[in-house]
Amino acid sequence: MRKNILPVLATCIAVVMAISSCKNSGKAGSSKKTGAAYNAKRPGSLQVSKKVKPSPGPGLVHIEGGTFVMGGSSIDDIGYDYAAPKRRVTVPTFYMDETEVANVDWLEYLNWIREVPQDPRWYYEALPDTLVWRSPLAYNEPYVNNYLRHPAYQDYPVVGVTWEQAVAYCDWRTNVVNENLLRKDGILNDWKTYADAKNGTAKKGGSAKGATANTVSTEPFDLDLYLNGQYDDKGKKAPKVLNPTAAQPGAKGKSAVPLRFAKIEDGVLTPGRYRLPTEAEWEYAALSLIGTANNNIVNNSKIYPWYGLGIRSAKKSTRGLIYANFKRGAGDNMGVAGYLNDGADITAQVRAYVPNDFGLYNMAGNVSEWVLDTYRQSSFDKIEDFSPFRGNDFENNKYDSNGKIETLGKSNVPVKINAESGKKDPYAAHANKYGNVTTLSPSTPDPIDTTKMPALKPTFEADQRGYLDEQNLDLYGKITLVNDRSKVYKGGSWNDRAYWLNPGTRRYADQGSASAEIGFRCAMSSVGDPQLSKKSTPQFKQPKSRVGFKGK
Repeated sequence: MRKNILPVLATCIAVVMAISSCKNSGKAGSSKKTGAAYNAKRPGSLQVSKKVKPSPGPGLVHIEGGTFVMGGSSIDDIGYDYAAPKRRVTVPTFYMDETEVANVDWLEYLNWIREVPQDPRWYYEALPDTLVWRSPLAYNEPYVNNYLRHPAYQDYPVVGVTWEQAVAYCDWRTNVVNENLLRKDGILNDWKTYADAKNGTAKKGGSAKGATANTVSTEPFDLDLYLNGQYDDKGKKAPKVLNPTAAQPGAKGKSAVPLRFAKIEDGVLTPGRYRLPTEAEWEYAALSLIGTANNNIVNNSKIYPWYGLGIRSAKKSTRGLIYANFKRGAGDNMGVAGYLNDGADITAQVRAYVPNDFGLYNMAGNVSEWVLDTYRQSSFDKIEDFSPFRGNDFENNKYDSNGKIETLGKSNVPVKINAESGKKDPYAAHANKYGNVTTLSPSTPDPIDTTKMPALKPTFEADQRGYLDEQNLDLYGKITLVNDRSKVYKGGSWNDRAYWLNPGTRRYADQGSASAEIGFRCAMSSVGDPQLSKKSTPQFKQPKSRVGFKGK
């Protein structure tokens, strides 16, 4: 009889599970396709976080994307050039800094380098080139020492930074913001515990209640290393491993629930990474057509980030005031004493003047701003019409034989290498990371018989900055200065005429060059629904789900 009990019992269990899955199918907290419960304490149960849009971090404005006409400045008429013809493109929803990165922001960056990784080379190479203020025919020497460091200039935009330095700052900001988020939420140990561990005064045996002993890492935090399990720091509120088979022996013989690292799926990290905005994003944000659009119709074209054809306010209370910090004419950087027309001799504070309709300050004048794109004259001819960008240099983290990301010395920053393929590699290429398993799996792709096929040349190129519009190095330095190091900057500066305030204008400089007239601000890609305010527009009413509907 005992032999027959097991099949019957298994059948009963299967029936119960089938009924249960039918009841649970479509419910919140369970799979819509299998009926299996999420976040269950059993092997194979997926841990699913609440569907939210996480905080992007401080300083960013959420900008709803859309279509707009890119380019179209008068540069083609004045310069007899073909650098910015009109082109309709679509920009996805994204985030952008409300202001330019200020001197105090850069000093925070330098101070962190000095105190955390304590890397003297990184510190020196992150210093802005304050010698950009020197001029053979002007007495700008006081700015060399004062502009970056004096408290009077704390809220002024940082200048003298190269495109390369700006990119490195964005990467650093990504790591610092995410580390702060994780420590604030208790997923990493709090700052006091971190400081005690760094000073060697941490108490031994500290652990989360009912969990295995937590660890504290004192190396500089890097998001890639953390996601790869190389930053071993788990705070008291680190996510728990729900799978009971992973339980470990704890105090007094009781099993302890192990803690795990946070993942992208948990939604506790920033939705994207800080970076420079693309040229299309920057121009779209500067024009801020949201203030002139209604029901998919743009009612009024704009020359500047503000309304009107001029550069002065027409409002009664502010009539005659200038909207931006720029140079009105030869020898006129600020006007007459007693009534300075723009209130600035060189740069102005990053929150000076009136923000545009997206809430962004100084998208015209003050300092020109680096963008992510590599410059090509005919970029507008050969670009995608969705999220256009010229400058793809595909790179991957470099892994060692144990599947660990290799890093750059004290900085703990990952080493980058050129991507080798335009598609997912076969398993064998990464067996060292996932385990050298030679048996096939149900997902192993069918082999391709190449014996009767002509030899195929690889078409993937990791560096596609000059895609379909290559650089001409034979003429570089003779009739052109354009190569893969040429980066676009936009917006006009305190030392430019009003012409350059038009968002459609574009210039370029070498990525390793610096100027007293160029700064930058950061951007970040958004995730999920691109529409920010659904209450402001009509929406379809979603009908009740028909899952399980049997009909008549």
